[in-house]
Amino acid sequence: MDWLSSLAPIIASLTGMAGVIGGAWFSYRQVRRRGDADEHVASVQAATSAQVSEGQTYVEAMKTVTSGFASLLDQQRGMLDQQQTLLDAERTMHAQTVERVTHLEAGQLELQREVRLLQEEQRRDRRWKAVALEYIHTLIDAIRKLGRTPPEPPVEIAEDIAAP
Repeated sequence: MDWLSSLAPIIASLTGMAGVIGGAWFSYRQVRRRGDADEHVASVQAATSAQVSEGQTYVEAMKTVTSGFASLLDQQRGMLDQQQTLLDAERTMHAQTVERVTHLEAGQLELQREVRLLQEEQRRDRRWKAVALEYIHTLIDAIRKLGRTPPEPPVEIAEDIAAP
């Protein structure tokens, strides 16, 4: 067993060296795992922040689209209100126009009736004038046959009596 005790300093140095190498390996492994873990955490945080920024961008886009649609709907409501106002004004103007046309048609019918009456009156006056002139000419001829001169006609009818 002497040989074992003579090997003790070598075994002790080998064991110490193995302990140092093992400790170094454990330390390296721990640092590598921490680095990997930090790298993993950093990549997860980067992915998460990318997803968060993408989500925020999506939310902002949705807000923009929603506000755009809301303003478009407000504009359309305003346009519809304007069109409704214009339509109401056109309906009022149409009703007034129809009322005016009805009034004018009634006036036209009245004027047509008066024109017919005046035409009939004019025909009657022409017939009466023709008969009266014939009667006056007959009376003038009768006065001349008696040898007398007929009286001068009034100025108002002198032209009519002088005509053949």
